Amino acid sequence: MSAGYGPRTLFITVMSTFALAACSQQPTQPAGPSPVGTGAPVIVPGSPGAPARTATPGERVGPTPSPTVAADVRFAEGMIPHHRQALEMTSMVEARTTTASIRAFARQISAAQTPEIKAMTAWLAELGRSAPAGHQHEQGEASYGMASYGMATEAELNALRAARGGAFDRLFLQLMIRHHEGAVKMAGEELAGGRDQRMRLMAKDVYSGQSIEIARMREVLKSLPA
Repeated sequence: MSAGYGPRTLFITVMSTFALAACSQQPTQPAGPSPVGTGAPVIVPGSPGAPARTATPGERVGPTPSPTVAADVRFAEGMIPHHRQALEMTSMVEARTTTASIRAFARQISAAQTPEIKAMTAWLAELGRSAPAGHQHEQGEASYGMASYGMATEAELNALRAARGGAFDRLFLQLMIRHHEGAVKMAGEELAGGRDQRMRLMAKDVYSGQSIEIARMREVLKSLPA
């Protein structure tokens, strides 16, 4: 036997060789779940009343999205004309007041509600529905029963158009606070009865954002001279 290698050293060397060989023969486990098509068939549930089907190779299979219900459609079709009237009111601000806080409210409202109108219009289009046309009081009331959701009447809008300076500031805040309160009510109804994820997220944004603006507008209204 070679110098430096006793029986124990030889035994350990042989056993280590066998262990390494055994490990190299173990099958490699996949790092993550197998893609569709490499294992057992993946069954995808169908829509209500429709049969299930087998997923195709490479198809992403995830949770079934929440179904769209009437409350979701009603929310979008009502909120679009509601937002449009708010934008009409904010469009009057620049020419009728120099009050910095009123101008800031108008910018904030326009920045938030313009993209929301676009998002809800696109969502309705995916359902094959057209967004309500126009932004007048009559349009909103016809689509949603808007009299109880803070929409300004045509007479109130005409009074706002005719006002200037401090009188405009006060009337603008009064009408917009009521308008926002109506939007918060609509959002609450969507959160209570809606199911579509995108419309519910929209409703949460409206509820939280406009509730904050209501509180701020009330503070500014209290600070205005009588």
